[in-house]
Amino acid sequence: MNLSIGLVVESFIDFLLINFGPLFALIAQIVGGFMGGVESLILSLPPIVLIIVFALVAYLLADKKVALFTIIGFLLIFSMGLWIVTMQTFVMVLVSASIALFLGIPIGIIMSGNKFLDDFLTPALDFMQTMPPFVYLIPAVMFFGIGNVPGVMATVVFSMPPAIRLTKLGLKQVPDELEEVGTSFGSTPLQMLVKIKLPLALPSIMAGINQSIMLSLSMVVIASMIGANGLGEAVLTGIQRMQIGIGFEAGLAVVILAIVLDRITSGIGQSKA
Repeated sequence: MNLSIGLVVESFIDFLLINFGPLFALIAQIVGGFMGGVESLILSLPPIVLIIVFALVAYLLADKKVALFTIIGFLLIFSMGLWIVTMQTFVMVLVSASIALFLGIPIGIIMSGNKFLDDFLTPALDFMQTMPPFVYLIPAVMFFGIGNVPGVMATVVFSMPPAIRLTKLGLKQVPDELEEVGTSFGSTPLQMLVKIKLPLALPSIMAGINQSIMLSLSMVVIASMIGANGLGEAVLTGIQRMQIGIGFEAGLAVVILAIVLDRITSGIGQSKA
């Protein structure tokens, strides 16, 4: 007896496409339009201006070493002729991570206070984190077509679990004594969340944000397999043409961008700790 789980999944995907096709088309149009606007805005600025902006952000949120690395790293990317594709990758990371955090952090907050939802969603999060990332590309293409939008949507699913888990973990680690103090002073649940729990859980939440951004970067590179623009496209070109130089330069740009984003978000978490 063969258990055809794949056929069940395909039937479910077909059901979604038949009944919610217009919704997926609307989502693709909104996300695609937003990405196009952000990308046009960023690419309309001179590279040197953006490099200075990134360096200032790194200096303010991290330290001067990260700012210096940002300047050197981005100048190297520009000198390799990879500035445009690097900014395309940055936009995809920015959009996908923003959506993942916009959805993930509230879900983590709700899960921290709802045991039933926690027990129900935890296995789903395990599934999302352990599923090979390439698998997400298949339904993304079926729902949203080829290009940047399916890459972003697949990235959202792949990068959301850390934000949910670490938000929930940070809130659950808040001592019960502090909640009792807040209750004794007449604080409402919303006031306790905003004034007591979230500030104490912020380091853990920032760690989740950092991990989500790093996973987003890794996934948008993989998304080049379904037509997404950016550095992943250059890496894929190097593989297809067996040109190690192109692949290495694109990979180096990915590393530089990853280090900059990691150090900046880590710096925010340390400053709030």
